[in-house]
Amino acid sequence: MSAIAALRLPLAEDLGAFVALLQRLGVPHRVSEESGEQVLWVPDETLALRVRELYAEYPAGIAGSELSPAVPRAASAGRMLAGLRSLPVTALVLLATFAVALASWFGDNLQLVGWLTFTDFRVEGDYAYFLPLADSLAAGQWWRPFSPMLVHFGVLHLAMNSLWFWELGRRIEWRQGSLMLLGLTLLYSLVSNLAQYVFGGPAIFGGLSGVLYGLLGHCWLFQRLAPNAHFRLPPGVVGMMLIWLLVCLSGLIGALGFGEIANAAHVGGLLIGCATGVLGGLLARRQR
Repeated sequence: MSAIAALRLPLAEDLGAFVALLQRLGVPHRVSEESGEQVLWVPDETLALRVRELYAEYPAGIAGSELSPAVPRAASAGRMLAGLRSLPVTALVLLATFAVALASWFGDNLQLVGWLTFTDFRVEGDYAYFLPLADSLAAGQWWRPFSPMLVHFGVLHLAMNSLWFWELGRRIEWRQGSLMLLGLTLLYSLVSNLAQYVFGGPAIFGGLSGVLYGLLGHCWLFQRLAPNAHFRLPPGVVGMMLIWLLVCLSGLIGALGFGEIANAAHVGGLLIGCATGVLGGLLARRQR
């Protein structure tokens, strides 16, 4: 999808309040840093013109009760479609996750699940026998280190992970672009799945949660080093997610009969996410 640069401003200019205004108005957009400037992108030239007019009148944003008609609200469906077009990677990951969940009927279709797990397996009676990962890779099944993120076991598992990916993934895609989100998602998936395999052994595991902890760590530490409006998480979110991680690590969830948790994937995702957040934040601060 082509994008139009609606605004080009110095890095010292605080766009936080204006970006919040665009979000309240439902205007699809993203902000990137290029050649010492921050650039605000929108999907088309008509919208770019309206955004420029709005910025000229309200560069510091306005209160929610004073919303200007300069950028009228579209119908809910139209805003949603425009938002998805401006966030292609976020939308693609979510659509792929939903498709796999339905096709595998939330993990019950073991034949399909077997094509997406970290290691291939065959079921004989009540037992699952796992094949070496090297054999699968040698057979050209290169997707296995990444594909477990698409497998979910239950509606609640899918719903919670999807909501968090939408909340965190779109922030990175708006701020750092679609290719960066795609690269980070694949990296976090690889590291979290590998961590689970190394520390948990061959097993059937899946879900976006390892990727989510990576996205969380990235936004958290990037924001601490180079504050920006997109990575500013609601108060208490980081603390809540870390507390949940500790609860899972304690074994309480499994003891209560809610199923086994891929704790190594969560920890691995968080650690690699914190590493990319520190690296990205330091680079962004140096550019400023």
